Amino acid sequence: DNATICFLVRCRALIFPLLIREGKPTPFFTFVLALLFCVYNGYLQGRSLSNYAKYPSGWLKDPCFITGFIGWLMGMAINIHSDHILRNLRKPGETGYKIPRGGMFEYVSGANFFGEILEWFGFALACCTIESLAFALCTLFILGSRAKQHHQ
Repeated sequence: DNATICFLVRCRALIFPLLIREGKPTPFFTFVLALLFCVYNGYLQGRSLSNYAKYPSGWLKDPCFITGFIGWLMGMAINIHSDHILRNLRKPGETGYKIPRGGMFEYVSGANFFGEILEWFGFALACCTIESLAFALCTLFILGSRAKQHHQ
């Protein structure tokens, strides 16, 4: 249900930053913009699902919802596993670039980006709202360009 999905998303958003080892500091302005985007997007998604989206009684058994939910779940699993690999690339005190290995990194160079894109397109398919599709497309364009930069 929506409450479970929101809980899992928030846990990842809150827990992941606490697990990161030393790294480059994030500029304050970038942090504020990201925070504002996440707050606005969370409001937009929550409001659209709670106030405007209308689903038939059997929606949770509909192939569209099931396929979207499975895509969201697979994307989240790929994302979490890829983040784990990235967090553990370097030993404490080590610096320099390292190429991640294992998991989806064996198939795509930006496995964490791929997982998040899959996650939000699955969410969009499960919800079938214009707001969820808009967020999935924003995720694709933003993370797709970051993935291309990382690959190069």
